[in-house]
Amino acid sequence: MSKNRNIPWVILSGLSVSMLVNACSSYVTIPEVQAGQSAMATATILPPIPTSDISALIPQITEVPQGVIPVIEPTVTTFEELQPTPTIEPPVALITPTAPTIPTETPELIPTVTTGPVFTPTVNLSTVAPILETPLLEIAFPTSIPEEPPEWRPPLYPIPWALSSHDHFYFARPISANVVNWPLWNYRYGGTTPTWEGVVHTGIDIDAPTGTPVRASAPGRVLWAGYGVYAGKYDSKDPYGLAVTLQHDFGFKGEKLYSIYAHMNEIYVQPNQMVNTGDILGIVGETGATTGPHLHFEVRWKQNMFNSTLNPELWLAPPQGWGVLAGRVMNTSGSFYTSQDVTVMRADKKQTWIVRTYGDKYVRSDPYYQENMVLSDLPEGNYIIEIKYEDITYRHNISITAGAVSYFRFKGKEGFTSCLPEEVKSFSPAPE
Repeated sequence: MSKNRNIPWVILSGLSVSMLVNACSSYVTIPEVQAGQSAMATATILPPIPTSDISALIPQITEVPQGVIPVIEPTVTTFEELQPTPTIEPPVALITPTAPTIPTETPELIPTVTTGPVFTPTVNLSTVAPILETPLLEIAFPTSIPEEPPEWRPPLYPIPWALSSHDHFYFARPISANVVNWPLWNYRYGGTTPTWEGVVHTGIDIDAPTGTPVRASAPGRVLWAGYGVYAGKYDSKDPYGLAVTLQHDFGFKGEKLYSIYAHMNEIYVQPNQMVNTGDILGIVGETGATTGPHLHFEVRWKQNMFNSTLNPELWLAPPQGWGVLAGRVMNTSGSFYTSQDVTVMRADKKQTWIVRTYGDKYVRSDPYYQENMVLSDLPEGNYIIEIKYEDITYRHNISITAGAVSYFRFKGKEGFTSCLPEEVKSFSPAPE
């Protein structure tokens, strides 16, 4: 993997076409970018309460389909009131729920897990993870160098957070805000790497130093603690290394949610232990299939299996005043345009990100957005998206909304649209 710490800039080649869309309208060619307007929305914050389904947290909304989290009514709060003074050490972002802790006896913490099977899970292992015949190298987890030194970020929105019935920011960051707690830019969910050809990433990697505390992202029960998350049984060579699996107290659309914390050097919890948001599960390390210390984090839905993951960047609460970009990038025939670069730049061109669309196996799209690329932690504002397709560069203006998912679609020669999935009628015209 490249060790260049600078964000790569893309040298655009071929015919450059600039197109502007206004929510489901056709595109016209324009000489320069027109900065749109966006308004930041904030929402009433509901503390997480363990339930069988998160939608029960919002009783005032009626006739909502089971398992779908309703839209939270916004309140008037300015971003200036939320944002701390940049010269002060940024506060810890993890939110500890004020709801009563689930009654349980607190087990004695295990100071170190280094060798041998420390814990014996009490669950039926045949339902925890499949024993696959594919080589363990199939899911190696390389560590890449971040594109830039850690930068300041605002505190996170409290969880659960959603400005739309389609969004589900249910999880806090598993790493506190005093160190890097955002995904490596060049090995996101669904990403690939030349080091392990054919491997598709089923989570995100957070480049935290060895010994950094790993915290529970939401309340739940410890389902697994130790070696063997991938194999479903103890295996000192398991690619996840020392790992913890949590089954959470809430679900999504009537189905269970799980989170995975892998490559730790030490584990401080044991199976069947109840934990709350922010509780320390262990410390960052480099056990398992990895080239350096980091935390591998996964979100699993419906089943606690390797092929049941969803993109964690759609589930982790963003910093206050910042948002998330999701896109469905297709070829002209409507199939996923896999492992392709998407350039995202601020409208003032002061910062640029490169995101690759998902690979072609093991990963799954959100049931609503049906995306194959996500870029989180974008400050609210106007951006330009560029995609090169058959030697033609297509451009699209989009506004990032604070605390929400901003969405686009691209369909080969038909171009872009910003309409939400059920509103799609036509794509922007192909360039002449």
